[in-house]
Amino acid sequence: MSAETLIAPSQLSEQQLEDLLRQKRQATAQDRKAYKELVNTTVPGAVAKLIYVSTDLSAIKAETFAYFKDLLEMKATVYGVVDKQQSHTFSTDKYGITIGYRVNDGWDDTVSAGVQKVNTYIESLAKDPNSSKLVHSLFRLLKKDQKGNLRASRVLELKQMSEEYNDVNFTDGVNTILQAYKPVRTCWFIDAFYMNEAQQKIAIPLSMSAVDFPEGFEFDFLSAEEEA
Repeated sequence: MSAETLIAPSQLSEQQLEDLLRQKRQATAQDRKAYKELVNTTVPGAVAKLIYVSTDLSAIKAETFAYFKDLLEMKATVYGVVDKQQSHTFSTDKYGITIGYRVNDGWDDTVSAGVQKVNTYIESLAKDPNSSKLVHSLFRLLKKDQKGNLRASRVLELKQMSEEYNDVNFTDGVNTILQAYKPVRTCWFIDAFYMNEAQQKIAIPLSMSAVDFPEGFEFDFLSAEEEA
């Protein structure tokens, strides 16, 4: 500790105070410059490695789908059946893999007209406490998800109900909704697993967020901040 730091501010001259403040600002500026320089040298190296991993994953993904494309073609020939489904699973005693694509529900602009017709019909059913319960359950089938979309599975339930009620407007409204259905393919995926010595199925993480850190690696300052 320097002698200057032991001197009370009241004992320093105005010039000495200004000098100390200037030194502190200079030290802070140097520290911030060093931090930015460290960021500039660290980020490119980390991103370069991630680009390498991403490129590698992309190539392996294409290679894997190519493997099973041949298997599916062989399966169709051997069994005489062409499977038209979103995913296919192949497994042995110790290993398993599923390839396919995911689909999100999507609707065109005419869906609102169908929903309005169905809502009008449902509201007309509320005449007493018992029918009000039915109305509530029907409205739940038209409830949108977190993304603001209808659930296709629930609309299919409405379709079954419309056949039972046999009301022209109700049926037309449900059919309008179904005709507005425009599913959106979101991604091609690969899921894989293996059986460990205890015959437990262990899923193989194939995304950066799903992969755990290596055993013994400690990286807990973010969780420590949350606890604080």
